Amino acid sequence: MLAIAPRADLHAAPLLSQRVTLLPIDVADVADLWDAVDQSRAWLQRWLAWVPMQTSAQEAQHFAEASVWDWDQGRALRFVVRELPRRPLVGLVSLESCVGMHRSCELGYWLRQDATGRGLATEAARLCLDFAFGRMGAHRVRVSAAASNHASLRVIARLGFHFEGIARHTEWCDGRWLDHAVFALLDHEWPGARSL
Repeated sequence: MLAIAPRADLHAAPLLSQRVTLLPIDVADVADLWDAVDQSRAWLQRWLAWVPMQTSAQEAQHFAEASVWDWDQGRALRFVVRELPRRPLVGLVSLESCVGMHRSCELGYWLRQDATGRGLATEAARLCLDFAFGRMGAHRVRVSAAASNHASLRVIARLGFHFEGIARHTEWCDGRWLDHAVFALLDHEWPGARSL
């Protein structure tokens, strides 16, 4: 089974790296989440089908509330990414589709446009994977990205994921079908993973 830490534990002791901190999404993050999406809308909606549905701060509120519920139910763990030292919200990293019986989940991430190109997505995703393999006891983490999203594919490559195939026409996004390149990592392939 996956060991799902209570959100309060991670608020008390957030995940930290040199440049970012990860904290579970909370309703207190709504204004920052809405701003991050709204200020980077054209940038994000090229690759993320949910962006056009985020039409108001109320939608961000619903997302934050659903994220709290999903975490507490062990279905998905979503973290806000805050850049150090001032801690502005620069994006999100998550472990979606958590399946305790199989000790598996899916990595997801996005950054606001003005935070891209500096390695922050890789750093945040690495922290999240350390948590998944080292503290949750995940055996397998899957990730996918549009086959034409070269920036996201570079993040995946830097993290050491193994290519598993192409899922054709996986997602209708921004007026076109996207093929997804699918990758995975197993616990024995990640440094510092605990073995169960």
